[in-house]
Amino acid sequence: MPYKSVKNKSQATMVRDALLAGAKLTPLTALNSFGCFRLAPIICLMRKEGYEIDTKMVARGNGFSFAEYSLTK
Repeated sequence: MPYKSVKNKSQATMVRDALLAGAKLTPLTALNSFGCFRLAPIICLMRKEGYEIDTKMVARGNGFSFAEYSLTK
């Protein structure tokens, strides 16, 4: 689900808006969609603000894994 970056929106706002719209975000999708190199700290701040966010670890071959974030329903 591609999202257009808006000049006056912060990366945290764009991440929040995407999650509220039902997107599942990974570090790679956040980088490609929002130019966000560090998704985990934004997720941490959102949790402190009261958002319930699920973290699913996705495993790929050769022991590579990454987090996929979505809002808890």
